[in-house]
Amino acid sequence: MELTTLIAQPPVKNKKGKRRKITVAVTGLNAIDSPGPGVAVIRALRESADYEVRIIGLSYETLEPGIYMHNIVDKTYQIPFPSAGIDNIYERLEYITSVEKIDVLFPNFDAELYNFIKMADKLKKELNIHTFLPTMDQFEARHKSNLNEYGIKNGISVPMSKMIFSTAEIPSLNKEFTYPMVVKGKFYEAAIAYNPDQVATHFNKISAKWGLPIIIQQFVHGAEVNVCAIGDGEGNTIGAVPMRKQYITDKGKAWAGIALDDEKLLEETKKLLAATKWRGGLELEYIKTSDDEYYLLEINPRFPAWVYLTVGCGQNQPEAYVKLALGDAVKPMTKYDVGKMFIRYSWDMIVGLDEFEKISTLGEL
Repeated sequence: MELTTLIAQPPVKNKKGKRRKITVAVTGLNAIDSPGPGVAVIRALRESADYEVRIIGLSYETLEPGIYMHNIVDKTYQIPFPSAGIDNIYERLEYITSVEKIDVLFPNFDAELYNFIKMADKLKKELNIHTFLPTMDQFEARHKSNLNEYGIKNGISVPMSKMIFSTAEIPSLNKEFTYPMVVKGKFYEAAIAYNPDQVATHFNKISAKWGLPIIIQQFVHGAEVNVCAIGDGEGNTIGAVPMRKQYITDKGKAWAGIALDDEKLLEETKKLLAATKWRGGLELEYIKTSDDEYYLLEINPRFPAWVYLTVGCGQNQPEAYVKLALGDAVKPMTKYDVGKMFIRYSWDMIVGLDEFEKISTLGEL
C-alpha cells in the first residue's frame, strides 16, 4: 500500500474557518507489488485545506487493502470490472448514489478510464457526479501504440516504437530497431530484451496478461525521471513535481523516490500540457540522456501511486483535481520542496472474517 516517510499534517481551515463537506468516490485501493494510487489519493484528500471529505471506496477485488483501512475509507462498494461494460458499471453507480451522495468520482486505473470518460456527461447530468478526466481524444492519442505520432504532432522527442501482433514479426525487428529494445504491454508492464528469444518470451508473458498489441520501443540509454502533474484542460499546468526513483522493484515500480530540482524537465512538462491541453492528472515518464536530452517514454493518464509525494512537497494535486471537477477556483502551484523523499513499505492488517464475508457476499462494507 502507498505509505511514505512524510508525516500527515492536520488540515488547515480556510478563511471562513470551515471546510466544505463533500463525498468523493475513489478507485485503486489495491496494494500489490504494483500498487494502485487510491490510498495515496485518499491520504491527500484527507489533508485538504478546503474540503472535509467522506471517502467512498470503489473496489474490484475483495482483498484490496483499502477496503479494510477504516481510518482511510469510510465505506466501500464493489463495482463491476471494466470489461463488464458501461451499462453494468453505470447501473451499479446508480445504486450507490441512491445510498450515498457522491460529489466527485476519482478513477485511478488506466483500464477503467475509457468507460468513465464515456459516461462522464451522463454521470453529471443524471447522478450529479463530477469528474475531471481527459477527453476521449486525449486518452486515445497518448496510447503507447500512438506515441510516435503523438511526439511528432506535439513537438516532443520520443523513442521509435511500433506495434506487433505476432511472434512471427520478431525476426524482422532488427531492420528497424537495434538491441536492446523494450517490450511493452498496451496497459501495463515492460521488459528489456537483448535478443529475439527474449523478445518472444516477454511477448508471450505480457500478451497473456494484457492482450495484444505488444509495443516494441527502442531502448534509450539514460536515467529515468518521472513527473506527476495536473492540467486544467486549457493548456495551463496547475501543478508538477518531478521525481527520480531511488529504489525500484523487479517490475520497475518506484519503492522510493526523491523530488528533483530540474527546470528543464518542468519546461518539457509545461510544453506537453500546453500543446495537448491535457485535462486532469497524469504521470510522465522520461529518459534523461547524458547530454541532457529528454525522451518521453509514456503518458499515464492518471495520477501515479507516488502522488502523495506531491503533498509532502507542498502541492496537493488530488485536492486540485477535486476543485477542477467541482468548478471551484484553483491557482497554479508553481513551487515545491526539492529533496523530499517517499519510501514505501508494507504492513500486515488483521481483519475479521466477518468483514471479508460482507464485502464478498453483499458487495459493500
